[in-house]
Amino acid sequence: MLKTYKAWLKGSRLEWIDDVPKLGEQINPVYVTFLENESVLEQKARGRKMAEILGKIAVSQSMTDVDAVVWQQETRQDRSLPGR
Repeated sequence: MLKTYKAWLKGSRLEWIDDVPKLGEQINPVYVTFLENESVLEQKARGRKMAEILGKIAVSQSMTDVDAVVWQQETRQDRSLPGR
C-alpha cells in the first residue's frame, strides 16, 4: 500500500513537514509529484470571490423558510451509544 507524506524538496533533499516516515538507512523507492504553487494573489482573489458569493447568498435570504432546529433534527441520525 502506498503511503503519502508531505515534504519540501530543497536541492536534492526532502524535508518532512508533518509525519516523518520511519525508514532507517535503507534505500526506498519513491515517487515525487510536484504540486503547483498557487500564488498569494490567486488565493486572495479566490477568497474575495468566495466572500462576494456568500454575501449574495446572505442578501438573498434564500434560507429564511428553513427552520434550523427542524432541519438538524431531520438530518441528524440519533442513535444510542454503545455500552451506555
